[in-house]
Amino acid sequence: MNTDDTSQPARVPVDIASDELDDNDLARRLATDAGKLLLRIRDEVGFAEPATLRDAGDARSHQLLARALARHRPLDAVLSEEGVDDPARLAAERVWIVDPLDGTREFAEPGRADWAVHVALWERGELVCGAVALPALGVTLPAAAAAPQTRPVVSPPRIVASRTRAPLLVTQVAEALGATIVPMGSAGAKAGAVIRGQAEIYLHAGGQYEWDSAAPVAVARAAGLHTSRLDGSALRYNQPDPLLPDLVICTAPLATAVLAAIAAAG
Repeated sequence: MNTDDTSQPARVPVDIASDELDDNDLARRLATDAGKLLLRIRDEVGFAEPATLRDAGDARSHQLLARALARHRPLDAVLSEEGVDDPARLAAERVWIVDPLDGTREFAEPGRADWAVHVALWERGELVCGAVALPALGVTLPAAAAAPQTRPVVSPPRIVASRTRAPLLVTQVAEALGATIVPMGSAGAKAGAVIRGQAEIYLHAGGQYEWDSAAPVAVARAAGLHTSRLDGSALRYNQPDPLLPDLVICTAPLATAVLAAIAAAG
């Protein structure tokens, strides 16, 4: 399979119809190939006009993912940050939830690697697979990874938070837990840091959408991590309004303490 597009944005990805891929492999390969395309766009467009670079990345990565899914999973619905939301997805049994470029600000800044591509599949009420590509790091994190392994206890724990608009809640929880705060860019990069053992907690409050968290949550769950809303309730996807404004991803042993600190902070 080769879905990493070409220098001509209108071209349909090639050689994908002949591949027999399960959903996990498709998610991984689509996220990876969209990431390769985004790296090429960075090289082609350059950083002199950040808005132009951001727009090109969003549009061409969305185009690659939408066309590949239309060929490979023509009966499935798609919810993409960069696409028109079709209400028909609400009656579909399978919906791909994608963010073609998570972290456009970081993508358009030279030298930054904290941006991502998200590809997840929701089926009959649950996230069933997903992948988060971190293209500038050459890493794709799939939900079909090996069985979760016990992680060493890190003290003090590390909380990844937005480098530009971290909510007050992060500071309050960090103080309650004696944690250190690590500023970072996109949601996928922050979730990826917890998944890869570079941090223990990711908190977000103040506005996200389903495409921001679906793939990171699918991968985090496969890695044995806790995922929930700030109040501990379940994250629900393929809703009429795709706004899903808050998120917790953390190591399982810390979940009780993290949720208690959030509740105490109000």
